Amino acid sequence: MSATPVVVTASFHPAAGHRESVLAALSRAIPRVHEEPGCNLYCVQEAPDGTILMIEHWDSAELLDAHGAGPAVADLNAELEGHLAEPVTVTRLTAIPVGQASKGALLAV
Repeated sequence: MSATPVVVTASFHPAAGHRESVLAALSRAIPRVHEEPGCNLYCVQEAPDGTILMIEHWDSAELLDAHGAGPAVADLNAELEGHLAEPVTVTRLTAIPVGQASKGALLAV
């Protein structure tokens, strides 16, 4: 198993009138994911345009892959069906550490 942490973003675009349904589905999924091995951060933020951005930090790509194939994600995807204006965009990020180690990268949360 790799020891390289992974940062991920997932962008959710609620369909018109479905913001609360999307947030409710995320609110049910998040506590389950927090209990998964390797999950250091799994939180949502909202952009001014209404995009809901999930920010994730995982101990390794292998644990992230297990999360993606797990029941919490499957249940979340089923709950979100019909509530999104477009598919979720998931992006795995690679750190480019700059400056102070504690402030220049999301390597340790």
